[in-house]
Amino acid sequence: MNNSILAIDIGTTNIIAIVASNDYSNKINILGVGQTKSEGIKKGNIVDIDKASQCINDAVATATNSSGTQTSKAVVSISGANTKTLMSNGVVNIPSGQITHNDIKQVLKMALYNAQVISDYEVIHVLPIFFRVDDGTTITNPLNMNGSRIEVSVNIITAKKTSLTNVRNALKQVNLEVDKFVLSGYANAISTLNDDQKKLGAAVINLGGTTSQFVVQKGSTILYNDFLPIGSENITHDIVSTFHTPYSAANMIKKQYATLLPYDANENENSIKKVKLPLLGNESESKEISLEQIQPIIHARIEETLSIIYDRLVDSAAIESIDGGIVLTGGMTYIPGIKELATEIFKDIPVRISNPKNIQNGYINFNIPTMSTIVGLLLYELDCDNVFELDSNTNLLQMNTRKQTDDHAMSDIKEIKNNKHDSSESLNNIQDIKKSKPKEGKKSLFSSALDKMARWI
Repeated sequence: MNNSILAIDIGTTNIIAIVASNDYSNKINILGVGQTKSEGIKKGNIVDIDKASQCINDAVATATNSSGTQTSKAVVSISGANTKTLMSNGVVNIPSGQITHNDIKQVLKMALYNAQVISDYEVIHVLPIFFRVDDGTTITNPLNMNGSRIEVSVNIITAKKTSLTNVRNALKQVNLEVDKFVLSGYANAISTLNDDQKKLGAAVINLGGTTSQFVVQKGSTILYNDFLPIGSENITHDIVSTFHTPYSAANMIKKQYATLLPYDANENENSIKKVKLPLLGNESESKEISLEQIQPIIHARIEETLSIIYDRLVDSAAIESIDGGIVLTGGMTYIPGIKELATEIFKDIPVRISNPKNIQNGYINFNIPTMSTIVGLLLYELDCDNVFELDSNTNLLQMNTRKQTDDHAMSDIKEIKNNKHDSSESLNNIQDIKKSKPKEGKKSLFSSALDKMARWI
């Protein structure tokens, strides 16, 4: 089928490939699915191109064989491991007096031209925060409006060129080409947030196998993007190191008995309270461990992860833009009690666990939290509800049967006080993970950039 697309989510734990298209009623039709365990990928980065390429080939071959279609290009997720986000703005004149798609593309490119993109980084998204025609109010869709000048403020997401090149090379080995890159965190937001959350602003946290990726989306743009090389695999390693048991046994204990809820000895007399763990290096012997000894280990790791994320959101001032709450997704959300712990850590901010939008099909169940990224890729390409943006090829993606979001993206930006920082400052700096206490009254680069825009409005 000429209109079919291939989406590939390259995760550290699994690689999923899906062939899909829009049917005659413009609904997403799943044509084929392939899934394999990941190899050659560590903490969101490809570390062995040959192994990663083979896994990608296995997943893609299964998907294309079941769909009966062949394609040479793919929409591919890119981890937030080596990304930076910055703001910029642009202005162009309207020769015809009526705004066209080309005018929108030109003003977005002007904003990109004005940005200070680091030389070893490559642009993957240019997302408009708002448009303005002449001296009018801020809007999200300027198409066909009359005016002499159009202005735009944008968020630009960039990724390290070496990371993107490694992905391209892995696909090239199996005769595939990257059509578009999509930030994994952006895909998660597309698949899990509803319209009200987008209008108010929400943080989406994907707690995965070896990484945790989180973004803040408000309106149709990503205001903040960050990454931690911490996931549920760290819990397994914690159990291994604490009880000196093989990895397989620790992983089994995590999957079957992990919980953040306190154990009640009187709740059920028949419930399992102790388990036997084989000894590392001498698996013929075992020792009995109480589940109450395991729970604090799991609790400590997840509490640390969520606390770091909270501190990052506070230090960046991105937390000021999440009136729509916190959305948790990803495999770690299967652990009972994680919502309650997150609610405690994020204080007065509403927290919910979300599965991605369920695309009905006869191949795979999308209604589980581990499918958020791949569903986001499909929605991005076939049913995205953002209005306009420049993709990783700097081509204009425009509203198809897309729903326009209300002009709420700037509601809280206008309330932020002025200061003197430049609007193209980087929003986040992916460095060594350091847990720090929130600092009251701290002005971050993120907040400073918003202050600059507030004066520009």
